[in-house]
Amino acid sequence: QVQLVESGGGLVQAGGSLRLSCAASGRSFSSRAMGWFRQAPGKEREFVAAISWGGDSTSYANSVKDRFAISRDNAKATVYLQMNRRKPEATAVYYCASCALTYYSGSYYDRESLYNSWGQGTQVTVSS
Repeated sequence: QVQLVESGGGLVQAGGSLRLSCAASGRSFSSRAMGWFRQAPGKEREFVAAISWGGDSTSYANSVKDRFAISRDNAKATVYLQMNRRKPEATAVYYCASCALTYYSGSYYDRESLYNSWGQGTQVTVSS
């Protein structure tokens, strides 16, 4: 499995930008798709974005499409989530996750069951 540590969370005003990072340890990072999920207070955890192992394919939840961007740097074993034009309802704990399968090329990036390693989460609070 891959060990994951998120960072970059904090307080941001509505409309502002924030970039989250997720540093991975383990030799298989570059062969695994990565995802970002979030859990708002009192709600279920939900999919935000995902990126293929090679970085050439991305997937986004409709609620964040055109405002968020996921990217990865395999040399640094890090995945990023750039969040622009934040909305107050985006306040949540953000988690990164590593795909359970290597070289996965399917289309089920939004399913939690695809991932078997999770970070501890980083809190993002958007003030109105």
